Amino acid sequence: MNQQKNEGIIEMNQGSDRNVQDAQREIMKLFQGLSREIPVVLFTQPGVNEMFNDYAKQAIRFFRQTTDKIVLREYRLDHEKAAEYRVTHSPTILFDPDNCHVRWLGAPIGEEARIFLELMLLLGSRDSGLTDDTRKILNRMDSKRHVKVFISGSCPYCPQQAMNALRAAIEKPGLISVELVDTQANPDLAEKYSAQSVPQTYADEILIAKGAQPEELFALSLEKMEQQTIFIPESDAKEVETDLLVVGGGPAGLTAGIYAARSGLNTVVVERGLLGGQVATTPVVENYPGLKQVGGKTLVDIMVTHAMEYVQIFPGEEVLEIETGEPLIVRTNRRKFITRSLLLATGAVHRKLGIRGEERLAGHGVSYCSTCDGPLFKGKKVILVGGGNSAVTEALHLKNIGVEVTLVHRRDEFRAQSVLINRLAEYGIPVLLNTEVKDITGDHKVESVVLYNNKTNETSSVPAEGVFIAIGYDPEVRLANIAGLELTSDGFIRHENYRTNVPGIYVAGDVVGGFKQIVTAAGQGAGAAMVVFEDLMNPFWKHHQK
Repeated sequence: MNQQKNEGIIEMNQGSDRNVQDAQREIMKLFQGLSREIPVVLFTQPGVNEMFNDYAKQAIRFFRQTTDKIVLREYRLDHEKAAEYRVTHSPTILFDPDNCHVRWLGAPIGEEARIFLELMLLLGSRDSGLTDDTRKILNRMDSKRHVKVFISGSCPYCPQQAMNALRAAIEKPGLISVELVDTQANPDLAEKYSAQSVPQTYADEILIAKGAQPEELFALSLEKMEQQTIFIPESDAKEVETDLLVVGGGPAGLTAGIYAARSGLNTVVVERGLLGGQVATTPVVENYPGLKQVGGKTLVDIMVTHAMEYVQIFPGEEVLEIETGEPLIVRTNRRKFITRSLLLATGAVHRKLGIRGEERLAGHGVSYCSTCDGPLFKGKKVILVGGGNSAVTEALHLKNIGVEVTLVHRRDEFRAQSVLINRLAEYGIPVLLNTEVKDITGDHKVESVVLYNNKTNETSSVPAEGVFIAIGYDPEVRLANIAGLELTSDGFIRHENYRTNVPGIYVAGDVVGGFKQIVTAAGQGAGAAMVVFEDLMNPFWKHHQK
């Protein structure tokens, strides 16, 4: 049992089944460069949160076996040290409390283990690793900030936002303090702050961010004390020259990068958000050839690891400008790319219901990611809206983790595969067909939903503590509009054999429509890369111009 717990603790986003000893050897190599001791103080209280107390002790013990730089002290909550450090929750971990202000309410398990590992590296080197642009923003701040980041071990987005806060605290230890709050270990705090969607970030009790952000946007949100949506650098970033720039780090983009590089093209991939796109938040994938059943995050890890053997990936970079011509000039929030060709694999974004209460209660019971937020609703009643494969898969996932879920679909039958539909009955998941959600109500969090039966015209109010929305996606065509690409009547990017109306710009994946499947997106990425290679060797548009 202990080894199983340890294996959960050391799952460092690599998706592997290596044993504990192998993982410790790998981490030991990373820790060889640590130059400073890392004092760690653990507070626990017997009989309170025992499972998380145990996880915290095992996690710290695991990492201590990889380096002698971690110095641990342990106290109970009734010890005078707890009062001195104002510790009230068990477990709580303080990191080098005499030199910086970082604490963790919970235990580093699942996705959170990555945070713990990176934090040890930061504390051992005292190098925040922040970009110059981020440092400039932090240097403008002249007052203290206390940051709370609500996280969960099942959330793949959380490590990015947590590390944004931790790097800021390492960079400005006298100005920024950080408290990481595990919502599963501290449901009382999650309830108090209505943090029913993670990650959520507060500064001085003010909500400044929902979701993960590029580090510059985090710093800007921290400075302005409200969520920021765009960051424009004060000066030009460094230039990168390449044959092919792929925008989008999902299956289409990553596959395109692999095939283009293997064809001899100097290729880079830029991704503004989470690598893997929608796949990263899919609980279980059962239709990817060669893998009978695999977690979406694990599949993404495999793809990213493979792609990194061939291409350089620039995560957390958002494309701001595209100048067409030969070459193409692409500016992101960090640098300028000079490229011979551009492939847009920007995918699609969650479609919204567009009803009252949806925007207002987003992050307070309204969610678009069952993998991220599902564990917060264990034992609670929720409504899941949708009728496709994603909706049914997410309903099954929620039921499996102990959520009382009801599936609502506006049509008289599902669009999902029959094997998934049959499992709804097997799992005993209630289904409401011909039913639409018309309103989501609640003062500070979801309390009920208004349902309308479009067959009987009856309206009813149903108690619910959460609403998960899985009704599909809209193509992400912002960059297509910037570049002047033609769109179809359905809003997707028009193309012919992956070529757009602008020479040198290509498309692949969900942004072009068709079957929204991982395998088809990957296939399109491969096809697009081969077309790019052929065109760069023998540009078709030059022949057309003669």
